[in-house]
Amino acid sequence: MQRIKSGDTVEIITGKDLGERGKVMRVIPKKERLVVEGLNIATKHQKARQQGTQQIPAQIVQFPAPLHLSNVMLVCPSCSKRVRVGFRTTEAGRKVRYCKKCDANIE
Repeated sequence: MQRIKSGDTVEIITGKDLGERGKVMRVIPKKERLVVEGLNIATKHQKARQQGTQQIPAQIVQFPAPLHLSNVMLVCPSCSKRVRVGFRTTEAGRKVRYCKKCDANIE
């Protein structure tokens, strides 16, 4: 089970976007990275190219680049603070994440 999942709200704790919060769009577990919506914006210059019968002009594209997992912390939905995540099992035997500050389950 992952500490941070797609759809969670995270806060950036280091780098140029320090203190900013955003929603996780995608998690890349093999590279230990994630993409946060609207943060860590990178710029890419693309050449003009032919695609089928259309000509696509040269352009500058901006997109959210992946961040390392160690540079973000999860924001607890119940106490809205950035927190560490713990794991525990319920009576039904399900493994769930929980907030280590307010002891609430994170769904």
